[in-house]
Amino acid sequence: MTRIAIVGAGNVGGNLGVTLAGAGYSVAFGVRPDADVSELLGRCQGRAEAKPIADAVASSDVVFLAVPGNVAVEAARSLGNVDGKVLVDCTNVLKWDAGPVWTPPPEGSGAAAIAKAVPGARVVKAFNTFGAEFHKNPKIGDQAADVYIAGDDADAKQLVAGIAERAGYTAVDAGPLRNAALLENLAILWIHLAMVGGKGRDFAFKILSR
Repeated sequence: MTRIAIVGAGNVGGNLGVTLAGAGYSVAFGVRPDADVSELLGRCQGRAEAKPIADAVASSDVVFLAVPGNVAVEAARSLGNVDGKVLVDCTNVLKWDAGPVWTPPPEGSGAAAIAKAVPGARVVKAFNTFGAEFHKNPKIGDQAADVYIAGDDADAKQLVAGIAERAGYTAVDAGPLRNAALLENLAILWIHLAMVGGKGRDFAFKILSR
């Protein structure tokens, strides 16, 4: 089975790790030496461990980057050798000005900046368009949250889609990596509706097909 590393053990990365462990994946959390993730590991049904970041990445096939957007490029550069690995960018670049404001780097999106910083990685944008509640639990009733997936490597996208589907999400191919900008804007809309628009955090975007 695909080996997964998650860099970032906060609400997003931690909850996603629990969900992926529950789907049967072995998860390595890449953490700093002083991080105490014992409670998080206890939620992962014995299918997760904590390692130094470079070790977690080295032992994985797919790396989920779940850190604050303003440090994502720096974090990507610190992963060690990611040549050939699928790197899933779960982050969003924004500032707060009476609501969320997208703040893309010169490359056009956070994901594009990461791809430029680590050109050997197969960068995919995904798992960024809903809050941590849906990283923990992909469903409301019998409806699964959509995971929109953008990237230029078709095999990498297919691999991430398979992980998402196994974990209980609905995977949606969102096109090439340039469309990561659209997904980051969709995340800004989600944050606005949740935090400013009165919708609350317990919703996710869903394509309805007739």
